Amino acid sequence: MVLAQLGGSISRALQQMGNATVIDEKVLNECLNEITRALLQSDVQFKLVRDMQTNIKKIVNLNDLAVGHNKRRIIQQAIFNELCSILDPGKSSFAPKKGKPSVIMFVGLQGSGKTTTCTKYAFHYQKKGWKPALVCADTFRAGAFDQLKQNATKAKIPFYGSYMESDPVKIAVEGVDRFKQENCDLIIVDTSGRHKQEASLFEEMRQVSEATKPDLVIFVMDSSIGQAAFDQAEAFKQSVSVGAVIITKMDGHAKGGGALSAGIVLNVVPVQAVDIVLKSGLNLSL
Repeated sequence: MVLAQLGGSISRALQQMGNATVIDEKVLNECLNEITRALLQSDVQFKLVRDMQTNIKKIVNLNDLAVGHNKRRIIQQAIFNELCSILDPGKSSFAPKKGKPSVIMFVGLQGSGKTTTCTKYAFHYQKKGWKPALVCADTFRAGAFDQLKQNATKAKIPFYGSYMESDPVKIAVEGVDRFKQENCDLIIVDTSGRHKQEASLFEEMRQVSEATKPDLVIFVMDSSIGQAAFDQAEAFKQSVSVGAVIITKMDGHAKGGGALSAGIVLNVVPVQAVDIVLKSGLNLSL
């Protein structure tokens, strides 16, 4: 996986620094350059990487360290703290409560695996004792309701959608209201996939959000799109209040850093990688 490879590269850079006989500016720069190279190869945005490197150098001033200080540990801690701060927006993550209805709205790009991820997310919580339900508010993509219906049926999760109604806002509201009446405590609304150029679909997404008042909006991102993720995230941020990111397709691409950049620009709680967080055991050929 991309994140495992990136973590391995950073660990090796730190290990090489730790094995150095003398810790000086040259060793520090070599370590930072290796980490920078690993982040850029994973498609983390250049500005974010540059700022990280600058901040570490401001914190670690080897010339000012008194004799006896553990330079290796100070450098390692500074790098660790800076990497963590990149992904930590300082917000607590949303936590649904059993017995209390929570509405989760999924948004994302076309082809990101959003509809499949909705079912995996629902199944993940179903196994933990929640009563989830799925609402298909995607009236733009042909076959969207069929896909959600098939997935939900296999996972034995109640679902709502319509072949006749073309208004996604109406479908979303009706579905959410129905499942609240049925005492579902995790109502997941799937919306139409879109790109930043599609103004009408972004307006539709905003209307669905205003009508359903979701407790959490999750942005589903395909890790393979690289640094394009940054621009797409900016576009979504302007329309809805995204609170979390799920990264899909992490096992087949070396550009997961672009999706990490998206999480940063959205300033959301820790980026969730669907292959890590949602190991649901869903052997449903979704």
